Amino acid sequence: MPYDLAKLPIQSLLRPISDAGVALARLDERIARSPVGDGFLERAHFADACASLWIDGELVHLEDLVLHDVGHDIRTPTHELTIARDVLRTRRRIAAQPLGWALSPDGLRTLRQAGSAASLGRDSAEGNAGATARPASVETGEGEEASEQDSIPFDADLAAIDALLARSEAAIEAAKTPGPARATRDKDPLVYDFDWDEDERLEEWRGARDQLGDQPPVLQAIVALDAWNELAVLQHAPWLGRLLGASILRQAGLTTAAHLAAVNLGLKSIPVDRRRHRDRETRLLAIAQGLSAAAELGLKEHDRAGAADDGAQTGRATDVVKTAGADRARHGKTTGVGRDGHQDARRHAAGGAPDRRRARSPRDDGEGEVPGVGSALANCHIGHAMLKEK
Repeated sequence: MPYDLAKLPIQSLLRPISDAGVALARLDERIARSPVGDGFLERAHFADACASLWIDGELVHLEDLVLHDVGHDIRTPTHELTIARDVLRTRRRIAAQPLGWALSPDGLRTLRQAGSAASLGRDSAEGNAGATARPASVETGEGEEASEQDSIPFDADLAAIDALLARSEAAIEAAKTPGPARATRDKDPLVYDFDWDEDERLEEWRGARDQLGDQPPVLQAIVALDAWNELAVLQHAPWLGRLLGASILRQAGLTTAAHLAAVNLGLKSIPVDRRRHRDRETRLLAIAQGLSAAAELGLKEHDRAGAADDGAQTGRATDVVKTAGADRARHGKTTGVGRDGHQDARRHAAGGAPDRRRARSPRDDGEGEVPGVGSALANCHIGHAMLKEK
């Protein structure tokens, strides 16, 4: 059934979409001018990927996703962890592409096939590599350990090339097959519903999105996300609609550069009964509040990261001052670090040696206070001056 755009609750959505737009713009401006902006965006990718699985009813730990992303798993990756990794890579890919790429026909086609193609290619590569490596290990004798160790890297490269050739041949053969027959052959009937026409549903979603071209960006994003959920465009990738909603905000200029709004992280804070309510107005309000929550959480996380970075820089400066004070004490100074000590600390941080000039003579006003010098040394100068006057 097509998504009806005739009776959108515009009046009740005006204030929420305005608040969400202002909050997202504030966050984007702060990230653009921040020294920790790049690190914040990378952390947001991981947090949003975990939140995406949480919204779909699965649990993935952030630590496991970080380790799986770099290939250092401490346990066997689960199916949910693999999906989270696909969400993470899709976010990075969208953020690295031009603004309108994700919503273009080529972008949608690539994003639809990215998850399943990556899983299929990885499984076939591992199977072919194992099948190629096992005969090599059998043919190698027990007394030829050195030659076996030399041939293992070369065999692995050949196995990877063979797997690539096999996938290429399979893709060529699949391209020669007509569309319906190819879809029926490639998809497992135990996993896919053949009556679920993803192409038709995707065209309906694109038509609904095109009708919102003159609306505010936040309204376009929340209606497009609700339409994606209601039409159930893809059978096994509901998370892609939330990333496309963030892409709409990025394409409209509400978020700039590589900043892709963490929509999943904001929706995680909204109760599920509101996100999946039967009333469309309630769902749209929940999505708008989720965008505002995403911006507020982003501002807090950015401020926390900025404060941690400032604290680290302050700690380094304090260590430099302490080092300069220790150098002064080592050279016979009897006082703490004053103004001269801070100057020495700055020279020490710049790689130069501390200033070892003698203390200045006491001032003519007779107070005898010499800034940055110990009291004992100051008294010696004062006593010497008094003897000269006598």
